[in-house]
Formats: sequence, C-alpha cells, structure tokens
Amino acid sequence: MKSALLAFALSSLPLPAFACRLALLLAVDVSSSVDAAEDQLQRGGIVSALIAPEVQNAFFASDVPVALGIYEWSGRYNQEVLLDWVIIDTPSDLLAAAETVADSKRSHNDFPTAMGHALGFGAKMLARAPQCDTKTLDMAGDGQNNEGFGPQAAYREFPFDDVTVNGLVVNGADFEAETGLIAFYEGQVMHGPGAFIVVAQGFDDYARAMQRKLVRELSLPILGALPLPGPG
Repeated sequence: MKSALLAFALSSLPLPAFACRLALLLAVDVSSSVDAAEDQLQRGGIVSALIAPEVQNAFFASDVPVALGIYEWSGRYNQEVLLDWVIIDTPSDLLAAAETVADSKRSHNDFPTAMGHALGFGAKMLARAPQCDTKTLDMAGDGQNNEGFGPQAAYREFPFDDVTVNGLVVNGADFEAETGLIAFYEGQVMHGPGAFIVVAQGFDDYARAMQRKLVRELSLPILGALPLPGPG
C-alpha cells in the first residue's frame, strides 16, 4: 500500500519546465576574411536552412524539443550573441528564430580568426543552455585560426567533455588551394563522439551545406544504421 501511495505521489509531482533532446549552438564566422557580400550569403543561408521543410521535419521529428542558440565570432574579444537560447517547440518558434537572424546586423568586420577564443565563448554559452540530453556546437568558418590559442587548447581549458563540435568549412573560389582548411577542421576542430564536417564550396553554397548539416544533427539516431558519409 505504501509503495502504491509513493508511486501516486511521485506521479503527481509537477513535470520540469522543459524537456530538451539537443542544445544546438551555431557559431558564425565574421572575421575580416568574410566580406560584406559573403556575410549576407551566410546569414541568408542560415535563414534559408532553418525554414527548409527538411530541416523543419528534423526539428520536430520528436515530441521532445530542441534548444537553439547562435553567435558570431572573429577576434579574441569579438563574439556577439545573435540568438540567445530558445526552445524550438513549434514551427512559429523556428520562424521567429530565422527572422531574428534575418534582422541581425554584423557586429565586427575587421578582426582576425580567433577560433580558440570563439570555442571558449561557445563553451560558456553552452554552460547556461537549457538542460538537454546532448550538446552540439557548430563551428563555421573560411579560414584557420590565426590569433590566440587554437581549438585543441580550448578543448583542454573549457568544459567540452559532453559537447560534440561539428564544422562547416567554407572553401574559397580556388577549391584545391583550400584543402588544407579541410584537414585543419578534421584534425583540430572536430571534437567528440560522432563529430563531422560539411563543406560549402564558397559562400554561394552556404545554404545547402547548412541545411545538410542541420538535418544530420537533428535527425533521430537509428539503431544499427551505418555511419553517414564524410565531408560533403
């Protein structure tokens, strides 16, 4: 009888304010190597990806929602939040997030690529994210770290034990000359179980690459499924 009463009492307790399956944080490169036209292409690419039907289906593939945050980064002291943490519980929540990005203005345009500092900022932002089952940080960029400490130092100094870091590599116009950037992301940036990179062949390809990456990150795992292919 006591067990039954205890079970009833526990079932009557209020549920948590939210339940979340993934805290997804997008990091957008606004360093000096990204010109104004390219920045518009990447902002527009994020907006386009967020409202794409395939991405919407992936966001709402489960009754348990996703938490989304977005920030931009460049120099060691130059990171700005574009979208603070929001629970994406309905299509209107996702549309509002896309509109926030569409209305955003670039915070900096003349600073180098301080990727380690950007990752540290992301770790701190993830530390105050809603309590989710998993955490993923997306590091998008068109160049290697050239200021301050690098990604591997960030992983040692900041709390990344339970974080997967994926990459969106933006190749330049001369694709063969940028193969070193792909190797840098594979060797220095990817972090955690299941980490991967997606390659955009220039900023004109940003929307496609972002959409592909989001679908892969948001899709529910299938037991026994084969690993997905690498960069693409």
